[in-house]
Amino acid sequence: MSEFTGMPLIGDQFPDIEAQTTNGKLNLPKDLSGKWFILFSHPADFTPVCTTEFVAFQKRYEEFKKLNTELVGLSIDQIYSHIKWIEWIRDNLNVLIEFPVIADDGEIAKKLGMIHPGRGKNTVRAVFIVDPTGKLRAILYYPQELGRNFDELLRMIKALQVADGEKVAMPANWPNNELIGDRVIIPPASDYKAAMYKKDKYDNYDWWFCHRPLQ
Repeated sequence: MSEFTGMPLIGDQFPDIEAQTTNGKLNLPKDLSGKWFILFSHPADFTPVCTTEFVAFQKRYEEFKKLNTELVGLSIDQIYSHIKWIEWIRDNLNVLIEFPVIADDGEIAKKLGMIHPGRGKNTVRAVFIVDPTGKLRAILYYPQELGRNFDELLRMIKALQVADGEKVAMPANWPNNELIGDRVIIPPASDYKAAMYKKDKYDNYDWWFCHRPLQ
């Protein structure tokens, strides 16, 4: 029987991981307690799509840090490969990768369900967004041939932080929603009295679709 290689689910606590990275040892989520972080895997070093992704992440690294968010990369490559690839990016593309990149022997990828079916030991383009309490808040998977949208990852962090801070939900394409712009959605009422109260208190399309500006 093959070994189970499942993955944690949204709402689960991120599993404890000890890893060697390009910036030294890292224990997740312990070392980043109190911060949001994005753990993202890439299929392999010295590949063109992955190179564009690393540059895209680094270009936005300061924006993520302003949101109290750290970045951590991962692939099943040796630390020497990671270092040499980072050197290549610096020397040829004039971009210095500052965030840590985990050198995985495959155990972490198996633990998180990152192994690409039918692609040997290559990891999928997985994204795990983890909040300051160590809870998994979002999980995304991309095929090898499709690079990720890093502005969307920034949007997700911003939206999750607003949702947590204001106890609201976020509309599609926030902050550029086609119906309510950058406003936020009030959670629906669970009884008649609350429904009528919310309908009177907030702008709405109906009692179950109330919205307000950001506070």
